[in-house]
Amino acid sequence: MAARAHPIREFLAGFATLGRGFGFWRERPGIMWLGLLPAAIVGAVIVAVVAVLGAFLDPITLGLTFFAEGWDVGWRDLLRILLGVALVIATLFLAARTFTAVTLLVGAPFYDRIQAAADESRGAIEEGAPVGFWSSFGATIVLVLQSILASLVVLLLGVIPAVGAALAAVIGFVLTSYGLSRELTFAPLARRGLDGAARSKARGARRARAFGFGVAVQLCYLVPLGAVIAMPAAVAGSAFLARDLLAHGDA
Repeated sequence: MAARAHPIREFLAGFATLGRGFGFWRERPGIMWLGLLPAAIVGAVIVAVVAVLGAFLDPITLGLTFFAEGWDVGWRDLLRILLGVALVIATLFLAARTFTAVTLLVGAPFYDRIQAAADESRGAIEEGAPVGFWSSFGATIVLVLQSILASLVVLLLGVIPAVGAALAAVIGFVLTSYGLSRELTFAPLARRGLDGAARSKARGARRARAFGFGVAVQLCYLVPLGAVIAMPAAVAGSAFLARDLLAHGDA
């Protein structure tokens, strides 16, 4: 059994894997350009939804805190401010998770080509059964439902006085980073014939590397238009990450 690498070294290697994905633009720019289209479409829809929430944030907050009408003004306003901030954080968390899951589903033909090309550029792999549409659709529904539940947890954390917003932001960032690594490696690991348990084992054996990759992708999402621009690179990088996850240790 190969010795486990240091967690920090593994994290940095996972972080650098997204850079390898961006480097794939030099090798196959044609198919990488195609990967921008579904990301732009889904991104525009999600931005519109978030904008609507922003426009109606005050009435939504007032409606959810109707029970506080008789409270002291200071406590009532504090609750509404905390809830408003928590709603924004939870919505951004949910948007990041659903953007990736939905974009991968909508753009499956494009992203399958990118992942296959990235894999072929590093050598042949032993493929299992192809990942069908309904399998991907089912996985997307599960991920979206999990994201909704997690966003509710982030929302509840956000209303804790003093530390709530910071705690919700940190927990949301960590959960999203783990979620992104899971979503992006679903197809390349499934293409190798790994079922759900085997995919979880592969990611768990090199958890720090998978997390580093997710953090790198998530940081790109924080930049305006970063999610759209980073999507093809994240998909190519996920193919490289899948190879890394299965190269050492127990995976």
